[in-house]
Amino acid sequence: MMSNALKLELVEKMTTLVAAGFGLVAGLAWNQAIQDLFKLLFPEQGGLIAKFLYAILITVIVVLVTTKLSRMSNVLKEKLNT
Repeated sequence: MMSNALKLELVEKMTTLVAAGFGLVAGLAWNQAIQDLFKLLFPEQGGLIAKFLYAILITVIVVLVTTKLSRMSNVLKEKLNT
């Protein structure tokens, strides 16, 4: 029989994996939508310029979001430690 601590850890890990899976699906959906938007906005470039602009835009967004989340995490850790 599994202990309650083991059951809790199993549920936590499964929740993390399911959330990551859904996050991947959502990310892929947004990826396709944004790519299609760039194809619509820049049809005459043959896609190369649009791909670079897309890559730059996504990189900037990822850096901003991860920086903000990291700061929020640090603030919460400080509050918990005081």
